[in-house]
Amino acid sequence: MNFWQTFEGPIFALAPMEDVTDTVFREIVLSISSPKYLNVVFAEFTSVDGLCHPVGKDKVSHRLYISPTERKWLEKNKAKIVAQIWGSDPEKFHQATKIITQEYDFDGIDINMGCPVRKIVNQIACSELIKFPNLAKEIIIATKEATHLPVSVKTRTGIKTHNTEQWIANLLEAKPTAITLHARTQKMMSAYPAEWQQVKIAAELRNQIAAETPIIGNGDVISIDDALQKISQTGADGVMVGRGIFKNPFMFNYPQEEYTKEVRLKLLLRHLDLFLETWGDEKSYQIMKKFFKIYTSEFAGASDLRAKLMQTTNRNEVALLVSEHLDEQ
Repeated sequence: MNFWQTFEGPIFALAPMEDVTDTVFREIVLSISSPKYLNVVFAEFTSVDGLCHPVGKDKVSHRLYISPTERKWLEKNKAKIVAQIWGSDPEKFHQATKIITQEYDFDGIDINMGCPVRKIVNQIACSELIKFPNLAKEIIIATKEATHLPVSVKTRTGIKTHNTEQWIANLLEAKPTAITLHARTQKMMSAYPAEWQQVKIAAELRNQIAAETPIIGNGDVISIDDALQKISQTGADGVMVGRGIFKNPFMFNYPQEEYTKEVRLKLLLRHLDLFLETWGDEKSYQIMKKFFKIYTSEFAGASDLRAKLMQTTNRNEVALLVSEHLDEQ
């Protein structure tokens, strides 16, 4: 079933982010979100080469883990979860997609044609595929042939300059079930403001070629109000939020409320406890440190507390600092 066609209103998605959107973080975000304003989440992007390798599969499988609690929330609220894969070999995409379809419980498959990181694009993968339109179409077709799940694409507008119209037209020829367009080129990385006029160009082109294909805009979405405005201005069917979640983890809880430091810090401890419970020694405690800034903002003394938290080595040290900070205020 193509779930992309089932939403009654705009699509609101949490972007796939490396070492960020594991099942733990997704569960935390989902638990503080309104189902109406978060209806699709993405797992971390997973290498097709790794999935197809007998040893590599064990090393990347954690990226595809969905906890029972997360799955329960998704089913209760009719939200969807999508696995994102990347690589350069159509046959590996075909094999990896079969593995995901048969061994995991995802609602869709997404092909990463947007990551601009140099070590990735050097492998003729992700955003580098914009240079190879025929290969990109082969990958989409090979992926679709391996599954009954809807196959979507996340991409950018070009390499050094915007090539939105030609590139999106090329993708639409392969008939993906949805396209998420990050409104920046590969060269822009995330160092420049997203140019949402390119999303409008993509949406207008879609209307001409494949009206049934949702276009989701991505880049610099800072709130639901901002998202709704961008949707209205561009004709997109929804938005995907990436780095914006670091500025406001409560973004998808709309209308927005005031969140006290107690709420934020208790959520931090809950996230840390769930991380340790889920991963144990499988993942380094250091990974959690990238999340501390999410919860230590918008209150007096937040930056000082965050600096101290970054020096911690375990859960007990975090709990002590949080307790001391709350007692001081």
